[in-house]
Amino acid sequence: MAITLEQAQSQLQAWLDASMKVSQKQSYRIGTRQLNYADAAEITKMIDYWQLQVDRLASGRPRGIVLRGITPL
Repeated sequence: MAITLEQAQSQLQAWLDASMKVSQKQSYRIGTRQLNYADAAEITKMIDYWQLQVDRLASGRPRGIVLRGITPL
């Protein structure tokens, strides 16, 4: 199943939204319990990944390595 440009853009936006939320607050405490939000480094990694996917899909470039003009020996 191939990912569409719209799906990639949606994923990218979701990770950008997550980055904004994490940048505002990393964790919070209620009494003795603490909740930590997602790791900012992981969010950045996913933003980079989805940005590459959006760029690739928007440009119309094929996936993977494309060989052209190969002459058999």
